[in-house]
Amino acid sequence: MNFKQWLAGAVSETDRVIDSYLPPEEGWQKDVISAMNYSVRAGGKRLRPLFLREIYRMFGGTGKVEEPFMAAVEMIHTFSLIHDDLPCMDNDELRRGLPTTWVKYGYDLAVLAGDALAVYAFETASKAFSMTDRPDRVSQSMEILARKTGIYGMIGGQTADVVMTGKSLSGQQLDFIYRLKTGALLEAPMMIGALLAGADEGQVSTVERMASCVGTAFQIRDDILDVTGTSQVLGKPVFSDEKNHKTTYVTLYGMERAVKDVEALSAEAVSILEGLPGSHGTVAGLIDLLMTREK
Repeated sequence: MNFKQWLAGAVSETDRVIDSYLPPEEGWQKDVISAMNYSVRAGGKRLRPLFLREIYRMFGGTGKVEEPFMAAVEMIHTFSLIHDDLPCMDNDELRRGLPTTWVKYGYDLAVLAGDALAVYAFETASKAFSMTDRPDRVSQSMEILARKTGIYGMIGGQTADVVMTGKSLSGQQLDFIYRLKTGALLEAPMMIGALLAGADEGQVSTVERMASCVGTAFQIRDDILDVTGTSQVLGKPVFSDEKNHKTTYVTLYGMERAVKDVEALSAEAVSILEGLPGSHGTVAGLIDLLMTREK
């Protein structure tokens, strides 16, 4: 089986896991649940839960304790996208080739759906306590997920991004935004996968360093695609950063350096990966997929 065939099966299985943790659309609150489920089921690459599971298996993890966290991290990622698309943020009407949540359900329900997913993610992750004899690993994983989501992670990066939009940014400021806004939510699933499988503190720290490289390269690749891609391929608007007057890696350093730095960061991530235990093939393949993707 080649990597492309493996990936198709892995994404399908990941979708099944995520879907199994979505709430039923019933009760007086069913409208917001419908908006939540629509947003999660819109698809996507599922890279965060895929990285979580493959790192978990790479470190020798067995069983299904990682599955609630796979669903939880995708819920958090989706909540961030719902809010990113709102008129008060990026004001985008297309996501994954479908109408964005606020376009389909209205501004009010989109806000509530994002809020609900952020909270429901931790309700979902907590289900892992009943699936293991190592509750300490679950509690540490929940702390990582919360920290990498909050003011010292994704939301902190988004805040800096909003506050600095329309302003001239330094390389240091842009790096801060990328490390938190994008990198943190790639670091969390990789660290959690390692931790749940029994990795020690040093190994989890090494995984975090690898994931940080992946996160920065991922965002630079996004900047490149925002300029070179098409909305038909990407499934979302192009030139969104220009429309919103945002400094990007491409506008700050130029396209040539952006392409080279994606390659360099990817190579560094793979080099770090090779120093970790286990079989690295699928994780290395996912890193390569991120850096060469066209959408």
